[in-house]
Amino acid sequence: MKLRLTIISLLTLCATLSAQEPTDYTEWVDPFIGTANYGTTHPGAVVPHGMMAVVPFNVTGSDLNRYDKDRTWWSTPYDNRNSYMVGFVHGALSGVGCPDLGAIVTMATTGEVTPDRRLRGSEYSNEAATPGYYTAQYTKYDILAEATATERASIERYTFINGGEANILVDLGTALSNESGAMVRRVSDTEIEGMRLLGTFCYNSQAVFPIYFVVRVSMPARQSGYWKLQPEMTGIEAQWSGDSGEYKLYTRYSREIMGDDIGAYFSMGEVAPGTQIEVKVGISYVSIENARKNLEAEIGNTSFDEVHAAARNSWNESLGRIRVKGGNDNDHTIFYTALYHALLHPNLLSDVNGEYPAMESGKTMLSQDGDRYTVFSLWDTYRNLHQLLTLAYPEKQSDMLRSMVAMAEEWGWLPRWELYGRETFTMEGDPAIAVITDSYLKGLRDFDVEAAYRAMLRSATTRGCDNPIRPDIDPYIERGYIPVGIFAADMSGDNSVSHALEYYVADHALSLFAREMGDKESAKLFAKRAEGWRNYFSEESGTMRPRLDDGSWLTPFNPEDGSHFSNTVGFHEGSAWNYTFFVPHNVEGLIKVMGGKKRFVDSLLGVFNNGHYDPTNEPDIAFPYLFSRIEGEEWRTQQLVTELLDKHYTNTIAGIPGNDDTGTMSAWAVFSMIGIYPDCPGEPYYTITTPRFDSVEIDTAHGTISIDVEKESDEDMFIDTIMLGNKAINRYRITHDELMENKNLTIKLKH
Repeated sequence: MKLRLTIISLLTLCATLSAQEPTDYTEWVDPFIGTANYGTTHPGAVVPHGMMAVVPFNVTGSDLNRYDKDRTWWSTPYDNRNSYMVGFVHGALSGVGCPDLGAIVTMATTGEVTPDRRLRGSEYSNEAATPGYYTAQYTKYDILAEATATERASIERYTFINGGEANILVDLGTALSNESGAMVRRVSDTEIEGMRLLGTFCYNSQAVFPIYFVVRVSMPARQSGYWKLQPEMTGIEAQWSGDSGEYKLYTRYSREIMGDDIGAYFSMGEVAPGTQIEVKVGISYVSIENARKNLEAEIGNTSFDEVHAAARNSWNESLGRIRVKGGNDNDHTIFYTALYHALLHPNLLSDVNGEYPAMESGKTMLSQDGDRYTVFSLWDTYRNLHQLLTLAYPEKQSDMLRSMVAMAEEWGWLPRWELYGRETFTMEGDPAIAVITDSYLKGLRDFDVEAAYRAMLRSATTRGCDNPIRPDIDPYIERGYIPVGIFAADMSGDNSVSHALEYYVADHALSLFAREMGDKESAKLFAKRAEGWRNYFSEESGTMRPRLDDGSWLTPFNPEDGSHFSNTVGFHEGSAWNYTFFVPHNVEGLIKVMGGKKRFVDSLLGVFNNGHYDPTNEPDIAFPYLFSRIEGEEWRTQQLVTELLDKHYTNTIAGIPGNDDTGTMSAWAVFSMIGIYPDCPGEPYYTITTPRFDSVEIDTAHGTISIDVEKESDEDMFIDTIMLGNKAINRYRITHDELMENKNLTIKLKH
């Protein structure tokens, strides 16, 4: 049984550390939270928004012959329930729902060089992780493995506790997704270089791209070379049939090798007990030359401990932008771990020289105005994560805005779910519009505004046959809704209602942007389109309901169909109950069509009381905040948010309600715990709820703002009065500008 040591358990040994004012914010982060229960986070070494992430790759069970069939890692290289390590991967994603990346696997071993990942795997113990650092001991080899990272490079340090014949293996045949193809070239007895193909995210075979690398070891190899699966062995059966002899070793005299299941090795011979070997890795999505430049610029001759210290400092600066006081140790751990996860993606794409692969073409381009970012999981992150970045990390968000607009200039379209210069066409909607509008209305305007507006109009007006972002836009424009059966490219089948509801939110945001641009006619047009959701509301079911091509309702119809990620007509990853209240831009209108405030409240309560609310997915995550739109019902928001935090966000490996979706679920926790939530993508508003802490300070583009709580007892949960600056207000929704101008929000609680 492996022993897991986290920084949280170490904290209990230090009685002098104050729970209220930690001197090191990283001490409150537990990277193991979310590594079970399909949270798909990882405990690997990474810096904020880093291109590089060094992540342990573990597999299930002692029978590694079953590795391909019974894996429990799903879309991440690491799952805390697994027990066998097969090395570190480089550049892995965090909190995604489809397998991708997780390649360039490095591992230290002793004895004979064993390429087969099944046979070289080892149980491990003494596992620990803090932001920017990971370590574990390979029990099979008595090797202590450590990893730390910079933005585009990494160092691993292997301590051969009992000595032995030391090897460093670089496996290019293992990855999370289905694409194949790699090349590795020997540079010297201490260095190799090469590339590997990645992609096919969510099974999109078109979204394939290369990753380039340089691997450098600190000790000259007595023998080095390559391995390759024997030519006569093909397919999955050959890969896992169980004989390491399937792999042919090639000596160092070979210049390079290419193939689908290849790798390289460095054999150092017999080393003394306690010998340490460092492995430095640089990556790039442009070229091998740039991977080497990234490695030299960010690590060079820097020691492991120096890189680790720099990573820790980087995390402290980022985490320290939001400072909380009060609450208990668990509150601090949950909060700062959520903030940590929210700062992993989007991540850097450009190299140290500013070069990056252009959207779709892969052509090398040079960023002239800041860093280029990638991994825009916008169907998820447009709801709250980008609002968090706008609030506390505006310089990063500005670079991301410029990145999205540049993608539209290079490719023609704003991204929906972009991955390393490829659009994966995952999920639905046109979410970039709301992200750009939201940031613009909050004062971030250092990007090509005219180009952004052109791109928004293009996706909102181009006919479906020429529109990859809104392929079912024609009936949406002509009728105000999308009938069943018009477009069903998603694996789950027809998602017509889900698609349209997303378009309504996007078009509402576009109407606001058009108004800012002085385009009154377009503002009016898109505001009208944004009201098309009314076409889907069925008084009979009391929910949104799919319509057929002739305008009639889909019959038979059960609003509960599609719950828990089961497929149903009209809705993506959810039921009608998960989507019915997703009209954030016109809650008042939805209340009216539902028959008034009482019926609205009763129906919304039914979502929670009858188990229809899904905290693991995006469409309904803002539903708890809707009660605050109705006078006298605001307390329900405060109670529900408190209960949801207590139930679904915990200091455990399963402490995220489900797939973190590149930080979206974590951003929900961050906002909910500080007491404000961005309730409508594209609108610069926050709904106020009960903060988790006595005091919160946030560094923003407009200076430091604070949220303070006054209460007589820890049992006080409900809001009594709200002071915005020096003025009492009797509403639970404020604008971003109001918060920035007044600098302080004081909330008095009652029992």
